[in-house]
Amino acid sequence: MEFLSEVVHFFADGANWVGNAGILNRTLEHVGLSAFSMAVASLIAIPPALFLGHTGRGGFFAVSIVNIGRAVPSFAIVALALPVSIKLGLGLGFWPTFLALVALALPPMFTNTYTGVREVDRDTVEAGLGMGMTGWEVLSGIELPLASPVMLAAVRVAAVQVVATATLGALVAWGGLGRYIIDGFSQGDNVEVFVGGVLVALLAVVTQLFLGWVERRAVPAGLRKANAAREGNVEAAVQVA
Repeated sequence: MEFLSEVVHFFADGANWVGNAGILNRTLEHVGLSAFSMAVASLIAIPPALFLGHTGRGGFFAVSIVNIGRAVPSFAIVALALPVSIKLGLGLGFWPTFLALVALALPPMFTNTYTGVREVDRDTVEAGLGMGMTGWEVLSGIELPLASPVMLAAVRVAAVQVVATATLGALVAWGGLGRYIIDGFSQGDNVEVFVGGVLVALLAVVTQLFLGWVERRAVPAGLRKANAAREGNVEAAVQVA
């Protein structure tokens, strides 16, 4: 009870909410780094995945290469990028963490985008071409909308992973909510460690809920139902197997 009382007191203390080390500023740092990493990863992953999924050329090789990133721990990327960042004069913290987060977000978005486009019914694509639609019109008007449920699901999953992993930045002198965890460990302050963990978890949950809402708003109801039915069929097939 005393521990929980100290946690409540930490949140109730206005001094812990303001200033460079305050909760508001640390949250903005965490969100800013996560959002920037997701934006760059999306620009790197989604356009080529759409193109390769549309053309069907070299997609399997590209997916295999991108998925190598899943085998490399984010902390290892931070450790490898840190001396390079220092050598280039980019400093500590932000850029090594940014590189690790981009590498973390790339594989699911690239793979799901490519797979989503390739799984669009070929008869539908052929019908569009038969109506005189250009390749770009087929991609933007047929394949992209039909693949959107799979793509947005990948963005949501990647964003939650990025938010959770951004805490690593505190290990290399970056801010964010991970600062509470690292500083708490170094000072033996269990309350600060707990507060940091709670804040990261809450931010991840908010990210999940917000992007889930965006996904529901962006994807037509018919596509959501069809996608849910397809996922149910896959799960049933797996259980039978």
